[in-house]
Amino acid sequence: MTAQPFPDLQTLRGAGKVGLARALARLERGAGGPEVAALLDAAEAEPKGDVIGLTGPPGVGKSTLTGALVQRLRNRGLSVGVVAVDPSSMRSGGALLGDRARILTDPDDQDVFVRSLAARDRLGGLSDLAFGVVILMRALFDRVIVETVGVGQSEADVALVADTILLAVQPASGDALQFIKAGVMELPDVVAVTKADLGAPATRARDDLESALTLASGGANGWRPPVTLVSSETGDGVESLAALVDEHLAHLKATGQLGSQRRRQSEARLNAALKARFGTAGVAAAVPLLRELSGGAFAREREVTTRLAARLTGP
Repeated sequence: MTAQPFPDLQTLRGAGKVGLARALARLERGAGGPEVAALLDAAEAEPKGDVIGLTGPPGVGKSTLTGALVQRLRNRGLSVGVVAVDPSSMRSGGALLGDRARILTDPDDQDVFVRSLAARDRLGGLSDLAFGVVILMRALFDRVIVETVGVGQSEADVALVADTILLAVQPASGDALQFIKAGVMELPDVVAVTKADLGAPATRARDDLESALTLASGGANGWRPPVTLVSSETGDGVESLAALVDEHLAHLKATGQLGSQRRRQSEARLNAALKARFGTAGVAAAVPLLRELSGGAFAREREVTTRLAARLTGP
């Protein structure tokens, strides 16, 4: 039986949810192959939409907030893809993949697609597969929301793929000093205090976050991350939050930062992939090879990986 050819980007744009689901399954099975590299490089070269990275500690309500944002975006006629990343078991390596159960969508709506993925063994929170899935979905949807497993001192891979990083924080989760010590204030472009219906604790959390952001960021690149209150249960503040995300995306495009940011992310993902396979010494050895090669980042990663592996394991 002859294997079906891997779909190209144009085919996927008309394949619907079933076609995309099948393509993502084949992408996982064929990771590192030439067809996958060609598809992902084509997707990276033709981004249709913007990527929102939603992160925050476990239990903050990221999945519920994702569902609320999806509803608002669909009400505006925008197509939405969601990548929901669940933590992997330290023992078995598996994952429950249950976050998508909290993201309520219409199964008959062909313009919203939710895919669950396991974090696998990446300490940064996103696997190599997740990067590929996001890049592909960015070429197919107006908005892609990446909901991560959580953020701390190491789970910052979302910064390698998101245009706008949205940090969700719940009330009574620490003062300004604790937020800075956690190492997360340098990440967000927009901050949302969830469960705003709690009242005074939510207001205090907002004030602490604003203080922490003043000390930690200082408005880099002409943008000072705003802090807003939101309740996914009641819907209060969701429209304002969506408007702040749109405002940040507009800022990136108006100042010309979006293209340069995505180029830096592409190179950083390539370096991270090589470092995961070969370590710091391997990345240093790969620099001459990278200078020799042209083409997209995924094709370069495949070629460098093959040649570097032969060099490091050869006689």
